[in-house]
Amino acid sequence: MIPVWDIEQGSEAWFQAKAGRPGASSFDRIITTKGEPSKSRQDYIYELAGERVIGRQEAGYSNAHMQRGTEMEGESRALFELTTGFEVRQVGVVYRDKSMRVLCSPDGLMETSGLEMKNPMLKTHVKYLIANKLSADYFCQVQGSLWVCGFETWWFMSAYPGLPPLILKLHRDEKWIARLAVLMNEFLDEIDQVYNEISRR
Repeated sequence: MIPVWDIEQGSEAWFQAKAGRPGASSFDRIITTKGEPSKSRQDYIYELAGERVIGRQEAGYSNAHMQRGTEMEGESRALFELTTGFEVRQVGVVYRDKSMRVLCSPDGLMETSGLEMKNPMLKTHVKYLIANKLSADYFCQVQGSLWVCGFETWWFMSAYPGLPPLILKLHRDEKWIARLAVLMNEFLDEIDQVYNEISRR
C-alpha cells in the first residue's frame, strides 16, 4: 500500500494521478459481485488506455446529488469520528504497490482500516437503514479497496441530515479478492496492448 497524502481529492493533480489507472470505485466495470468479468470491461480498457495516451482523465458525469455528497463529506467524516471514536486521515489516492498501476481513493484512512462514505438521497438512505447491510452497489468498491490497501476491515457509512447514520464494519471476501487479482492482471495486460496499438498510430 502506497498512500499519497499531499493530493486533494477533486483537484487537477488528483485527476492526473488517477489517469489511465483502474480505481476501486470502478472495479465493477472489471468484475461483478459474483466474480465474473463485467460486460463493461472492454469499454473501460479503451477509456484507460486513452487516458494513458493523453495523460488526463476524461470529464466525468456529475449531478446535484453527487455534488451534495461532495459538499457534505467533511461533515460526514466528523460524524463518523464522533460516533466511532476513530481518527480519520484524509488521503488523495492509495496505490496498491510500487508499480502504481491500480489504486483506490478512500474517504479516509485509519491505522488498520479505511472508510467509504455516502450521502445519498433521503429514500435511498432509508432503504440502507432498513436493509442494515452493504448495498451490492458498493461491494466491488469496498472489497477492491481492501485488496488495494491490504487491510482486513473497512468501514462504510451512509448519512442523511436528521436521520441516524448507517455505520458498518466490513471484512474481506478472500474468494472474491482472489478472483479480482486474476482478472486484474488480465485487465492490465489488455490495457497495455491497446495502449501500444494506439501509440503506434
